Amino acid sequence: MINSKTKYTQFIKAEAKRLGFLSCGISKACFLEQEAPRLETWLNNNHNGQMSYMENNFDKRLNPTLLVDDSKSVVSLLLNYYPEQFQETDSYKISKYAYGKDYHFVIKEKLNELLFSIQSTIGEVSGRAFVDSAPVLDKAWAAKSGLGWIGKNSNLLTQKAGSFYFIAELIIDLELNYDYATTDHCGTCTACIDSCPTEAIVAPYVVDGSKCISYFTIELKENIPIEMKGKFDDWAFGCDICQDVCPWNKFSKPHSEPLFNPNPELLKFSKKDWNEITEETFNAVFKDSPLKRPKFQGIKRNIDFIK
Repeated sequence: MINSKTKYTQFIKAEAKRLGFLSCGISKACFLEQEAPRLETWLNNNHNGQMSYMENNFDKRLNPTLLVDDSKSVVSLLLNYYPEQFQETDSYKISKYAYGKDYHFVIKEKLNELLFSIQSTIGEVSGRAFVDSAPVLDKAWAAKSGLGWIGKNSNLLTQKAGSFYFIAELIIDLELNYDYATTDHCGTCTACIDSCPTEAIVAPYVVDGSKCISYFTIELKENIPIEMKGKFDDWAFGCDICQDVCPWNKFSKPHSEPLFNPNPELLKFSKKDWNEITEETFNAVFKDSPLKRPKFQGIKRNIDFIK
């Protein structure tokens, strides 16, 4: 006879699949002992640049029981965003995750539905949904629950689907069956390290966030340092280079989430269109898009820097 813990675990994974998640793994909610010294070193080396929020809530980042009272399990979920269609080659580049609607909205809705299903079927279960918006080490939890391994470019990699997916969590006060971490399959490959134009991957598995093109084009509020001139390879928002060159991304398959489909205008944009874009057009094409984060002025700054 199947015990209730196994039954609940199977139910949650089946529901995650029904909601369109690529995969679901579960870990025991506990202090992340191995990650603590790594995070401390990364912060001490100022690899977070001006992302000062990374320094906040250090203890909460490492311990989910401080985020959700009496939490027992971290349910990690992956949602594919790899597109079927891509931008024109004569265009300033936008990271593939930003082609469609902002993932925060899309995933939060799915997570809330998953939590509601759990509560409706299992009973009194308390928990919180997390989508890249609270101090949670997403990749560490996903790796701990067997969804992939953290590669040399510091992204979560899987053998079957590469790395073009979002990571999210439910932290709940329900004990479940826990998954095991998988093994590292990067081997001797250094494609990501060799291809990074700003040399942001300072050592295998260590990314200096303050040197990353994504940091400069999204997070940095002031002017981009002049020494970066000529190194952006036409990336105007984010950067996918270290993922594009990863051999495991040969196995990426197009997503099936309509909300991640790009605005057709985006796919047709040439460099000329980007150079002439008005704020009105920008707001219409990128309504509810991640590009709203740096805003029109931020994107124009990036394009002017690249030109």
